[in-house]
Amino acid sequence: MNTRHPVLIATAVVLGIVFIVLGIVYFAVPAGSLPSWIPGHEAGSSHHHVKHGIASFLLGAALLIFAWFQTGKKGRAEQPSGT
Repeated sequence: MNTRHPVLIATAVVLGIVFIVLGIVYFAVPAGSLPSWIPGHEAGSSHHHVKHGIASFLLGAALLIFAWFQTGKKGRAEQPSGT
């Protein structure tokens, strides 16, 4: 599988940003105020989903790191030999 495809890298960047923003939303907004389509919405609840926020933030960071490594130079093992 070719993981250096530009569409895959762009998708990883977009999803990484989305998950980081979602992690910030989990930290900042109580569960009762979350939109109903976001996992963790609990009507009338005033607690924050800290574990959801940490998981979302780490997933977003991992996706951005993946995209960053995919845009780097190819290693010696991947370069075709010229001899």
